[in-house]
Amino acid sequence: MLLYHGSNTLVKEPKIIKSNRFLDFGEGFYTTSNYEQAENFAQKVSSRRKEGPAVVNVYEFDEKNIKDLSVLKFDIANEKWLDFVSDNRNGKVFPDNYDLITGPVANDDVYQTFTLYLTGIYTKQQAIDVLKVKKLYNQYVFKNDTALSKIIFKEFFTVK
Repeated sequence: MLLYHGSNTLVKEPKIIKSNRFLDFGEGFYTTSNYEQAENFAQKVSSRRKEGPAVVNVYEFDEKNIKDLSVLKFDIANEKWLDFVSDNRNGKVFPDNYDLITGPVANDDVYQTFTLYLTGIYTKQQAIDVLKVKKLYNQYVFKNDTALSKIIFKEFFTVK
């Protein structure tokens, strides 16, 4: 399968970089199997940082080649996923028990739902009900070098 990473730079050799903000699945190298999502993120990163073009990096990933990894997989946006993402976005630091985490991405389209939930306006069930009707793309987050060794850089595209 192909995975994409949107950035403002070419990333032939992915690395885990300490983030300056709290992300869905904590620190890691974020990818998606949805090209459009990666392209949109690349455009946001490039315009926000005001340096470098919007770049979509492409990697080959064989999901059958992860038997030696500790994987946390969220198939849908459910209560367990909501709790995990909410904790991460609130800065709760988890021990790195996983090499790879996969599941829906809480992108800008669902950020308002998260905000309403985190501020107590939505109950957990209301937030899950709203999220069920959203089109949630996926993310594959590689948490360490062992996990990163499972992806192979293929090519990149500069996007407008």
